[in-house]
Amino acid sequence: MLAGSASAQSAFEGFYGQLAVGYETNQATNLGGTGTQPGSANETWTTSNQNFNGMPLVLGLGYNWSLDSNWMLGLGADYSFLSVKSGTYTSQVSGGSTASGVQLQTSNRTNIYVTPGYAIAKDKLVYAKAGYSTVNLQETMPTSYTNPSKGTGGTLAFPNVTNAQQGYIIGVSYKQMIADGFYGFAEANYMSYGKTTFNSTNANSSPANYTFSNNPSLQTIQGLVGVGYKF
Repeated sequence: MLAGSASAQSAFEGFYGQLAVGYETNQATNLGGTGTQPGSANETWTTSNQNFNGMPLVLGLGYNWSLDSNWMLGLGADYSFLSVKSGTYTSQVSGGSTASGVQLQTSNRTNIYVTPGYAIAKDKLVYAKAGYSTVNLQETMPTSYTNPSKGTGGTLAFPNVTNAQQGYIIGVSYKQMIADGFYGFAEANYMSYGKTTFNSTNANSSPANYTFSNNPSLQTIQGLVGVGYKF
């Protein structure tokens, strides 16, 4: 019986499609930056790291090859439909001002990866994943500022900036066949993205031609559960 089970072809060999929901937490770092204006000294913006959470909705497609009776190798890709927003936060500007109304949003997360796996039984599969990840990160720029020491304040008109962050994904998963090609699965992923440069210039006449620049980076931890179908 054991020999027969080991030699049986895995039920997960071939094409598959799947849909998952879950929970993710994002941490954005390096949010501080520099404010520049012609004829004036540069200003330093100090911003704390921001953590924000949400619920992803992920569609995945892929193919699994059997290397032998137990080991498998897969190639897959997935796309996350739902955007995740942070709350608004403030930045402290050298000279005593505070810029308010800043917000972050992730969207259009796409992953491409390989999935080496081990079939612990014909209808059970554990696997790791590693590959390339990209996500759009939007930075909603501050809408107002105050200077408590001078008793002044005003509105800002910085255009929002969106950049594609590029990085990697690693993860682990377990799949269990249910019936007639349908299976359930659980997955844990970690994604890390390199820095990218954001620049935005205030459109108001005061402060005129004032540009804020920073180089944010992003890390994401994600847990998913879902269902799929092996064609």
